[in-house]
Amino acid sequence: MSARDEAVLAVESRSWPGPGPKERAIREQLGISPTRYYQLLNALLDDPQALAHAPVTVNRLRRVRDARRARR
Repeated sequence: MSARDEAVLAVESRSWPGPGPKERAIREQLGISPTRYYQLLNALLDDPQALAHAPVTVNRLRRVRDARRARR
């Protein structure tokens, strides 16, 4: 897993008061757009290394993703 992947998971594991501060942190800390961030994050949810690195975060996001898919 790359350092960028670990940084994406670290940003996602924090609690945020709203979308504004999180998007600002994504741009400042990672140097990427929020759209690219969510693309990378979604790919990480299927990566076994990401699960091993941050199991709580990855499992939480998998549950959210699965629930959204089930509503469709």
